[in-house]
Amino acid sequence: MKERDGLYLRGKTWWISYYADGERQFESTGTKNKRDAETFRSMRISEVQRRVFVKDTKVALDQLGERYMEHAKLHKRSWKRDEQLLGDLKRLLGNPMLKDITPTRIEKFQQARAAEVAPATVNRATALLKRMFFQAEKWGMHSGNPVRLVSFLREDSFNPVTLSEEQEANLIAAAPPYIQDLVTFDLNTGLRKSDLFDLKWADVDMERREIRIVVKKNRKVHELPLNEAALGVLNRQRRVCEYVFAHPLTGQKIKDVRGALEASAKRAGLGKVTWHMFRHTIATRLLENADVVTVKEVLGHQSINTTIRYTHPSRKRKQTAMEQLPGGRTVPANDNVATAKAANENRPRRGDNLVTMPPRTAVG
Repeated sequence: MKERDGLYLRGKTWWISYYADGERQFESTGTKNKRDAETFRSMRISEVQRRVFVKDTKVALDQLGERYMEHAKLHKRSWKRDEQLLGDLKRLLGNPMLKDITPTRIEKFQQARAAEVAPATVNRATALLKRMFFQAEKWGMHSGNPVRLVSFLREDSFNPVTLSEEQEANLIAAAPPYIQDLVTFDLNTGLRKSDLFDLKWADVDMERREIRIVVKKNRKVHELPLNEAALGVLNRQRRVCEYVFAHPLTGQKIKDVRGALEASAKRAGLGKVTWHMFRHTIATRLLENADVVTVKEVLGHQSINTTIRYTHPSRKRKQTAMEQLPGGRTVPANDNVATAKAANENRPRRGDNLVTMPPRTAVG
């Protein structure tokens, strides 16, 4: 097809042409959609005009991934999660050149990954790829970010999985003592897994009945009061190292107990149980009796919107709240029937209390 306005078809894929530094550039948009191709070309022209255009170099995904992980380990506390997501990207995308990672190819990745995991997980990987391309532009490794033309998947409504009191009791009964203490303490403090395993005796103030830690996720100081159950767990721990929870065999810091937790859950007749499930559980339980702001502070959320996601007031609680309004008492259904019956009995009947008019006199 003849080129028109810097846009032309090669097979079923739209290609674009534009000028940068006095040289004509040719590039595949990787899409069959003409409108998307036009948007892609506009983006390139904008880069040229803003003097941020970098001519594509021969860089593969593996090379960018290696450079990005060096950057992430230095600047991000969650770099291990990025490492996992990068593995998923490489498994499904392979090791293409950056110029060959087109919007269409990214959408195919999303479709393939969505068959394996939840939409939210797919979006985290897509967001990582977008950040990687952003860094590639800064480092002069590539020009443009194809992820900008890709829509993120619609995520399911937040529906936290929690433990009932019966499930909690069954899990604790089926677990070895050190797992019992970890689970009980977590269900009564809501600590994140990393903060739980990193808890030191220096963070504990038994006299004031509280712990004071620096939360790894946001680096903020978090002061948390302790209830009787949490204090009981602390009193049972042997001070064999600087960490509160030490492995019963080695006496060293506990790094991971995934296998022991899974085995305990299986013996208890439960499905998959995770440490974050305990955090969901305490959040839901606290909101039954405490206000949202208090629960936010207990859990150490940065935004109250995160805490609000756990609020699911029952019909009874909503009715009680409405009755607190002046004159807002809800009349029970039986009262409604009785009131309506009384009103019906007292309603004037035809002929009652009517004014009798004098007979009309004929005019002669």
